[in-house]
Amino acid sequence: MAIYPFILVKSKAYKNDVVLINHEKIHHQQQLELLLIPFYLLYLLNYLINLLIYKSHYKAYLNIVFEKEAYLHECELTYLTTRKRYNWLKLIKA
Repeated sequence: MAIYPFILVKSKAYKNDVVLINHEKIHHQQQLELLLIPFYLLYLLNYLINLLIYKSHYKAYLNIVFEKEAYLHECELTYLTTRKRYNWLKLIKA
């Protein structure tokens, strides 16, 4: 879980998971470009709308635009060096 500037993991073993850490660093960039509080509000709003649409916690979570971007690029370890600001906007309705 990314709560800027921290990345919280369930166990020490996850600290060495480069894909997980990259996923969370993508969230850090999203949080910074939205100035933190708006990020959390949009994240929650997107989740709640998705919950109404999909009627499933897991599907609602996976379809949050911020998660879509992070999951799509988590294995690209150099993604953040070329990522354009607000790239998650491209994933709305995608």
